[in-house]
Amino acid sequence: MSTRLAAVLILSAHVLSAQDWTRFRGDRGLGLGKGSDIPVTFDLQEVNWKLRLPGKGHSSPVTWKGLLFVTCEGEERGKRFLVCVDTKTGKERWRLERGFSPHPQHRFNSFASSTPAVDQDRVYLLWSSGETLIAAAVDHEGVPVWRREVGGFKAQHGSGVSPVVVADTMIVCNDNEKRPSFIMGLDRATGEVRWKHDRKSSTASYATPLVRGQGEETEIILSSTSHGVTSLNPKTGSLNWETGPVFKDQRCVGVPAIADGVLLACAGTGGGGKQSLALRLPAAGDGESPQKLYSPRRALSYVPGPLGVGERFYIFSDGGVVSCLKAADGELVWRSRLEASFYGSPICVGDRIYAVSRSGELFVIAARDRFELLGKVGLGEPASASPAVADGVLYLRTDHHVISVGGGD
Repeated sequence: MSTRLAAVLILSAHVLSAQDWTRFRGDRGLGLGKGSDIPVTFDLQEVNWKLRLPGKGHSSPVTWKGLLFVTCEGEERGKRFLVCVDTKTGKERWRLERGFSPHPQHRFNSFASSTPAVDQDRVYLLWSSGETLIAAAVDHEGVPVWRREVGGFKAQHGSGVSPVVVADTMIVCNDNEKRPSFIMGLDRATGEVRWKHDRKSSTASYATPLVRGQGEETEIILSSTSHGVTSLNPKTGSLNWETGPVFKDQRCVGVPAIADGVLLACAGTGGGGKQSLALRLPAAGDGESPQKLYSPRRALSYVPGPLGVGERFYIFSDGGVVSCLKAADGELVWRSRLEASFYGSPICVGDRIYAVSRSGELFVIAARDRFELLGKVGLGEPASASPAVADGVLYLRTDHHVISVGGGD
């Protein structure tokens, strides 16, 4: 067995052992989950439960030990909620209301686009209010633990990047257009600043970091217009490596993907992906720089992040073109079109890929070397969030609802 294949299998085993969905796109941000009893097609009358939320939003659900957490903006302007739901019953357990100062944003954005992070102790939030970025933590009962104004934020399209917790550090990314940009590490228990890594300000980035490696070799990897692809030490904020600017005048929104030791990042403008970069990643912590491999040009994603499964990348373009590429060299395996458009990022459950369109249709395709549409389900209203899966159950967030589908393994 090759060293590279062994590393892929070890990473896959680690991801599949995780039962909770604790951040945007699940464990490490890879979008990989487990659930053999999740159907590929179903009737909305047959789901476990469907809960109406107190407002709309684009953030994805996260879970911890039978609790689901999701954010939404209130019907009343300037109100925002964190809602806690019992995953077994679908009943709301509590909601935390917070006021904020509305600000200009893209008409397709919302004031609840940032997905929370959750661990055994707290739920972590990253919200914008006016021209300020606010990080906060509450416990699992909704009791506030700490709140910190981390810095200024201003961007043409509003805010939306999600927080990430690595060990005892909450990672806050602030690549914005009009204020000093930075990446910051906060003590997850107190909100105190542990480190701050200053960045150039140009085009705002919305790409939530990936997490890679173990222990002292853990790194966070993110993409932006100003710096290209960056790897940082989450404990100290020190720079491991950086490509420098590679996405010329393009905005990074979708989270990058990793497959077979290769990272793929995309960027775009005007509702579509325009540029991409694939890097052969060095071993985490060895001090080497990545190797540029290729740059796909057709049918790229902009808002949805690409998905890495095994030795393949699956790319859902905003306009509905789905491509499967070999991660090693970028060779096209297949390409097909779905009659849909996408903002949410796809996830993979076993050998099935789940993606929700903007019009609120759940598409299920096979994660194989030929295109196969396994199912399509109308969810009843528009959606911009990415699916989540925990304890073998699929959670789908539409504009105003959360839906639970399937059973545990």
